[in-house]
Amino acid sequence: MDPILFISFAFIAVVILTLVAALIFRRVVETNEVHIVQSAKSTTSYGKDTPNGNTYYEWPHWFPILGVTKIVLPVSVFDLELQAYEAYDVGRVPFVVDIVAFFRINDSNLAAQRVESFSELKMQLLSIIQGAVRTILASHDIDRIMLERSIYGEQFTEAVQDQLGSWGVVPVKNIELMDIRDAQDNRVVHNIMEKKKSLIEMESRTEVAENMKRAEIAEIEARRERDVQDQRAQQVVGETTAQKVQAVGIANERAEQEIKEQKKITKEKEMAVIQVEQVRQADITREANVVKADEDRQTTVIIAEGKLEETKKESEGIKIEGEARAEAEKLMQLAPVEAQIALAREIGQNEGYQNYLVAIEAVEANQIVGVEQAKALTSANVKVIANTGNPVEGMSNVMDLFSSRGGTHVSAMLEGLAQSDEGKKLLDKLGIHQSKGPEANTDFPEIEVKKQAPKKTTDKQ
Repeated sequence: MDPILFISFAFIAVVILTLVAALIFRRVVETNEVHIVQSAKSTTSYGKDTPNGNTYYEWPHWFPILGVTKIVLPVSVFDLELQAYEAYDVGRVPFVVDIVAFFRINDSNLAAQRVESFSELKMQLLSIIQGAVRTILASHDIDRIMLERSIYGEQFTEAVQDQLGSWGVVPVKNIELMDIRDAQDNRVVHNIMEKKKSLIEMESRTEVAENMKRAEIAEIEARRERDVQDQRAQQVVGETTAQKVQAVGIANERAEQEIKEQKKITKEKEMAVIQVEQVRQADITREANVVKADEDRQTTVIIAEGKLEETKKESEGIKIEGEARAEAEKLMQLAPVEAQIALAREIGQNEGYQNYLVAIEAVEANQIVGVEQAKALTSANVKVIANTGNPVEGMSNVMDLFSSRGGTHVSAMLEGLAQSDEGKKLLDKLGIHQSKGPEANTDFPEIEVKKQAPKKTTDKQ
């Protein structure tokens, strides 16, 4: 093979390998990181703010001459938390605390010399914090630790600051004591908190009571001041009102006087007008009365003449009507008389018909008499002893008691008894006394039987 060609190919191969190796082993450092590269001769830091820039070649440590090792450390702020760390106070009272610290790597080369990795750096820093916390807390009472938590954060920071310089690390802010609580099976912190709560409650209630007292006093003072101001205001208002009322009263009186004067003038004018109206009205009334009287006179004359004429007409009408009624009444009265005259004339000429009428009337009369006699016998307690041969004749004699003949016999019998002493005694016992008067012939009542006249009829048979 041609040596020149061989050299050319070898050169090209070396260039290509160099380029490939550069691409593989070239490193660009992140913005928040710093890479501490240890070569055979020196230790160099690469990062954003380092003088050597932020790019380098990480050749394998086994590569002769060029081989390197590196440590990656953050340049941003990082925190360390110490959770549930058991500590003691000066009296060996156990409790648990939570601690938080914030750091930043100030000297990356020094930090790289102290540790092999960032995790190891964090472990060492955490041990430093634990030692400082334990030392400081063990020299104070827990009551003070709970009350002055911020002060202990400053003490923790001052205690670890000198030691952190040996690792190239600086604190960003004070270490914070986040929490203090009781360890297991321990109630010291709880009791302290309860005591503190009760103290706070007492102070709060005391303060509230004091504030309420001050508020009540202030309210009383305010009410008193308000009442005084109200009284003053009422006094001023009363005085002003009195003055106003006085002024208004005076003005009202003056106005009323002026009004009365004006009313007087107005009344006088009105009375004058009324007087004129009354005089004028009287004249008008008088003239109207004269006219009305003349009209009434003429009207009365006319009405009287009309009534006179009307009366004459009514009188003539009444006369004519009376004459007509009299004539009609006369004719009405003469009609039955003429009918009776004609009937009597007819009956007087008919003897058989006359006998027939008399017989009918006799029968009716006997019937009435018999009925009345029967009624009298029924109501009278009279016993009849018949000495005749048959009862009919006896009853006929009894009926004679109610006839004129029977009455005459009874009267004669009583008169005969009155003529003897024994008869008088009998009559006295019966309560029958003879009249002493000259006009009376007897004291005994007579029974009269009136015969009914035969009924007249206008019926023509």
